[in-house]
Amino acid sequence: MPNTGIVKYHVKLKFEVDGLVEKADIIGAIFGQTEGLLGPEMNLNELQKVSKVGRIEVNVDSKSNMAKGDALIPMSTDISTAALIAAAIESIDKVGPFQAKFSLVGIDDIRAIKKKIIVDRAKKIVQEWATKTISEGEEMLRDVYDASKPGKLTTFGNAQLACGTGVFESPLIILVEGRADVINLLRAGFDNAIAIEGAKIDESVTKLTSGKKVIAFLDGDRAADLILKELHGLVNIHKVLRAPPGKEVEECTPLEISEILKEIAEPAQDQQVTVHHQYPKSDRKQQSKYEPRDSEYRRPHNHDEKTKQLIENNPEILSTVKEVFPQINETLEAVVLDNSMKTLLKIPVSDIVKKLDTAEGGKILVMDGIITQRLIDAADKVGIEYIVGHRTGELKKSTDINIITFSQMGVGN
Repeated sequence: MPNTGIVKYHVKLKFEVDGLVEKADIIGAIFGQTEGLLGPEMNLNELQKVSKVGRIEVNVDSKSNMAKGDALIPMSTDISTAALIAAAIESIDKVGPFQAKFSLVGIDDIRAIKKKIIVDRAKKIVQEWATKTISEGEEMLRDVYDASKPGKLTTFGNAQLACGTGVFESPLIILVEGRADVINLLRAGFDNAIAIEGAKIDESVTKLTSGKKVIAFLDGDRAADLILKELHGLVNIHKVLRAPPGKEVEECTPLEISEILKEIAEPAQDQQVTVHHQYPKSDRKQQSKYEPRDSEYRRPHNHDEKTKQLIENNPEILSTVKEVFPQINETLEAVVLDNSMKTLLKIPVSDIVKKLDTAEGGKILVMDGIITQRLIDAADKVGIEYIVGHRTGELKKSTDINIITFSQMGVGN
């Protein structure tokens, strides 16, 4: 069609001819047998001259003394004229000496197709823009968060107890139960916490806290009561603070932690004191590597035979956990995967119980935290089959869910 014409419609037809014909025969029949049917102004030749009809495209497949094919006529007329031309072509009953039948396949509105293409492209442009904007926003938030972090995770003593870097200089030490608690306090702005890792208190904790003000910040469960009894016999504790009843320190939001610790935060920040520690510098191990002290959580050769067989029989799970571990380690985040190892959900550990039911089809939960009875109960309701974490809390009842620690899988050690 000449450049002056704007195609509005594509008239699509198909045909069958009882004889061997060529493309030129079909085009000749379309022009010749419709001429004069609708008046001179509607002849295809005349419509082509005024750019109302474009070049007619014809495809012919001839075999076994028969020809079949299709024709496409681009038109810039109104829809009524396009329909009349289509009806005129359908009236063709011969191509040369052979019987023929033409039938309309459809009339495509090219403008509607273009509109869809434009809308689809516009959607893609918006998605690309939104993705870029979100990515830039996340990067900005990450920069602000990194700048606001008061310290990093490290370890202390021969037992390599997880702690914040601030414990070496701060006149105030916060004792918490586990590594995930230390990380959560770091997120809330407290870098002077150390994990005691179980009811058996390591002697290095006594060394670290000597001559300092000590706050015990423990979970809101019965197990914490037992730990507190042990602490009182070894450490001079100035104050005991607890997470809300039934909740663990690692599950508290940064706002909740700040609220609980607000009475000790200001005095601790106001005191700019240089503390001379009563332990050798070799105890200050600046490592983020975590090795639990309890024998039941050491490397795979010490765990029970059932768990060992479970890991050996599921190499795909082991491979996936090894891939996911560095992405969530020291982030207090959890990932829910389906049977095909596809990530369905990534959320903070503190939100797992509330949002676990949104990951429909989830089978594996990998988390940077402690596996608790409350979490197991929530996971059991939504069909989770495997939970992998750093260690287990006090479990009160058995479950069909497979509970595995990172150290049992040989991950992160």
